[in-house]
Amino acid sequence: MRCNFCNTSDDPDNKIHFRNELVFFCENRKYQGSLKHSGCIVPVKHRETVFDLTKKEILATFEMLAQVKSWFDTEHQPEGYNVGWNCYKTGGQVFPYHAHLHVIPRFLQEPLANKGIRTLLKSDKNKW
Repeated sequence: MRCNFCNTSDDPDNKIHFRNELVFFCENRKYQGSLKHSGCIVPVKHRETVFDLTKKEILATFEMLAQVKSWFDTEHQPEGYNVGWNCYKTGGQVFPYHAHLHVIPRFLQEPLANKGIRTLLKSDKNKW
């Protein structure tokens, strides 16, 4: 099966905001749904889950996370964040598996503001 993260240039809806030799941060508006401005930090090399990342990729991911947060704070001024990994089908990861860290800015005007990530991801009630 073709991996969307390995082939980001194939989808014109993908927008890569930041990239270095190990990881990149991208948004894809058609997959955001009600998660306005959300995106993922993804290793350049195909890794199944967070458990398969090298130490350098883990460090690069968290350095990128700081960069992404600073950018979000400047560009969108969210009042909060959800950040998380899904691993394997039972954990909510979609096949083909390619590790990615969700970065979801949260806003007070959301219908589900002050609710956690499980409520947010499982409900269409958060559209705004």
